[in-house]
Amino acid sequence: MEKITVFLESILKQSTPSQPVWNQEAILEKKPASWSYIDGCMLISVLFMYESTKNETYFDFLKQFIDYYIDDEGNILGYDLDAMNSDSINEGKVLFTLYKKTKDEKYRKAMDHLYAQIQQQPRTNSGSFWHKKIYPNQIWLDGLYMIQPFYLEYERLFNNGRNLPDIMQQFANVNQKMRDEKTGLYFHGYDETRQAFWADPHTGCSSSFWTRSLGWYAMALVDTIDLLKEDYPEEKELLMIDLNELIEALLVYEDIETSLFYQVTNQAGRVGNYLETSGSSAIAYTLMKGARIGVLPKSFYYKGEEILRKISEMKLIVTDETYVLKDICLVAGLGGMPGKGSYKLRDGTYEYYISEPIVENDAKGIAPLIYAYTEYLKNNN
Repeated sequence: MEKITVFLESILKQSTPSQPVWNQEAILEKKPASWSYIDGCMLISVLFMYESTKNETYFDFLKQFIDYYIDDEGNILGYDLDAMNSDSINEGKVLFTLYKKTKDEKYRKAMDHLYAQIQQQPRTNSGSFWHKKIYPNQIWLDGLYMIQPFYLEYERLFNNGRNLPDIMQQFANVNQKMRDEKTGLYFHGYDETRQAFWADPHTGCSSSFWTRSLGWYAMALVDTIDLLKEDYPEEKELLMIDLNELIEALLVYEDIETSLFYQVTNQAGRVGNYLETSGSSAIAYTLMKGARIGVLPKSFYYKGEEILRKISEMKLIVTDETYVLKDICLVAGLGGMPGKGSYKLRDGTYEYYISEPIVENDAKGIAPLIYAYTEYLKNNN
């Protein structure tokens, strides 16, 4: 397992705020550095390493990276409020620790800018945030991870939890509208108007179960539950029920031989499907953290640790001191821009999800692997 630390440190050594080697989308498309959920995932993993090891070099890396993007007035480089993009909130999760530790008001101001987006984010008629302005009336599982833990932490610190009912309603909407009764899994997306070409005309849901989106949602649940602490027992109980039901549903589709999960969750054995690293890592983290904080059965910690070990053995390849974390889905979505692989229509079908490029050393795989690894460190220190 120690090779995971070596792998992370090699990635950090190669990265600068303007050129992080973990953002494969930016590298492949030659995009300039910008505030992004991808960097956010990676920085959260660095924060978790700092909290788990107390090694100040992790905090120093985190602060240096964020300081490149945030000026003294809390303005954020490359952040576009008008896009109303739920992904943009994710990187803000590290600001709470930076503010608490340094007392620097620029971090509070940056949090306020992101909270202003939450206050203005367009909503479905049922009260859920649109995933982005360009996806009207759509809820994606990804968005719950990107926004809700930040939203709750801000509410707890600065608003005395005033908008907790809104947060809970958004989880309730997903449970009511996006959960498949037959499998217990959640569909990746939902269009409340049923107008998107990929949406089922009766349910409004997309047609497939994408493991990374289920991982996003599982992490959203466990991180939000953790932030509720013991102060909101009724709300915590409701989310615990959702989390336990989701995990039980997911474990049905775990590959018996490897303990990992397929890109399209319930389609093992179909041509083109593969054991995908990012979603499997997110599930491992959720199992381990959920068991640690007492909201999943204790035995699930060991299930998560087994997944982590298998990823380390099968997916983290070391050759000539070069570390490669493989089999990470680059990106997947619904509608909007074309797919990046051979299947251009982002229609939510099996064929679409297996067509998106498979990459190495991308933060969407590295970060949840580190999340899970920090749970392992906490259990073994």
